[in-house]
Order: sequence, then structure tokens, then C-alpha cells
Amino acid sequence: MGSSSAEREPGWRARLRELGLTPSKALGQNFLHDHAIVRRIADSAGIGPDDTVLEIGPGLGILTDELAARALRVVAVELDDRLAKYLPTVLPANVELVHADALEIDPPALAGPDYLVVANLPYSVGNAIVRRMLESVPPPRSLTIMVQREVGERIAASPPGMSLLAVGVQFYATPKILFRVGGGAFIPPPRVESAVLRIETHQPPLPFEEHDAFFRVVHAGFSQRRKQLGNILSTGLFIERSAIADALAQAGIATTERAERLTVDDWVRVYRALRDAGHSLEGR
Repeated sequence: MGSSSAEREPGWRARLRELGLTPSKALGQNFLHDHAIVRRIADSAGIGPDDTVLEIGPGLGILTDELAARALRVVAVELDDRLAKYLPTVLPANVELVHADALEIDPPALAGPDYLVVANLPYSVGNAIVRRMLESVPPPRSLTIMVQREVGERIAASPPGMSLLAVGVQFYATPKILFRVGGGAFIPPPRVESAVLRIETHQPPLPFEEHDAFFRVVHAGFSQRRKQLGNILSTGLFIERSAIADALAQAGIATTERAERLTVDDWVRVYRALRDAGHSLEGR
């Protein structure tokens, strides 16, 4: 016998119908529904049967279902009131739904000291969420995330295409673009392509108490990208140009160089040269 139309209805469509939900532009909601992409993301995350996964923005729970089938525990953080109320009624028992803003959570307090992050991130706050995850103590072992393609390319950039975002991520982790995803994988389809990245965290090259001072130097360097470092660092850090020139020379960087051509290691050498010369770099 043939199945009814209700039985043939995809899970994501049934959930939308039950909720009477229209995706929220304000929350940047583009719900992932393509099961082939969902499985590919979960495969890329390298989830083991004893792992805890922190998912940001479960949406309709399509990816959450796949994560729950592979992990010991999934902690899903959802901001939308309707979804936060509905999802616990349809998700597996090993999923804990947390109704919260991902920009305000303490990731290890929710997921424990050893966890993975897997998420289809909202375009509007994706950068801020990545930063919060990487700066948490301890950070996740890795992040497997979907973001806007252009953002993914900026995160994984190398010289001469570095940006403040690239330095901010690569200070804490090693990112790699795995594959691109077209708009048809989402409801509603976005007008831009997405990309899935795997970001493997590593020990930052400086102790925690120096991170703010380090990023003050980096922010100064990127504040006017067309200017040469000898000029822009002097202006941004309120340090004489001769002292900046000395620090850059010690770091092996020409004063005529520009910020987008420096790696994280280059920035660390510049910072250390300024720090060791006794310049005040506090604040951010």
C-alpha cells in the first residue's frame, strides 16, 4: 500500500507545520534541512560515542538528531522562545535543550571540560559566537561550523589576505574550509553561499593575561589597512615612530609592511618586541 502524504512529509516540513513557524529574519534563521549535508557535517566533526557536543542554534533539530545518534550527549542552545519550548518534545533523550543567548553562555559550564562544537551559525552573529567559543576556558577541542562563505574564507585566510578576524581565530586555532553549501539546503534559501569549516583549537602562543594587550597591537595594525605599519602602529598605540621602527626591526618586519601580510607568528613577535621594550600595551 502507498503511504499517505503526511507519512511522506519530510521531518523538517512537519516540524514547521506543527509550529506554524515562519523563520525569523531578526534572529538570522535559515533552517538547514538537507540530510546529505547534515550527515556530511556530522562526519566532518569526528564525533565519538563518548563525546559531548555543544550545538548553537539547533533550529528545527535536523542536525541535532544526527548529532544525538553519534554522541553520548548533546547540549543544544536555542534563543527562539517557540523552538526552545517545542524541540524537547521531538528530540532524543540524550539532548539537553538550553534556552539562552549563545553570546551570554559559559560553554564549558554547560558542556563540561571536554567538548566539541557543531553548529549552523546565524550569519548575523557567527563571528561573535566563534570568538566566544575560542576564548572560553577551556575551549572546545574543535568547532565544525557552517558560516557565510565569505566569512569562512576570511577566517581561513593567509597572507596577503589576512584580516582582524583571521588573526583572532588563528591565534587560538587552525581553521580549514571543508566544503561549500548552496542556498537550497536551507529554509528559506539564503542569497549567499555557505561554507563548512573545521577549526582545531591549539594552545595560544601567549599566556592568557597577555591576550588583551596582544590584540590591542593587532587592532591598531588593522585600524587603517592601507597605511604602513610603521605609521599606523605609532598612531594607534601612541608610541613614537622610532620606537615602533625598532620593535618592527627586532621582529624582522619592515616598517613599510601592511597588516594583511602578517601571520599570527609575525604579530606575536611584534608584540613581544614592544612589550620587552617596556611600552604600555594594556587595554584593548
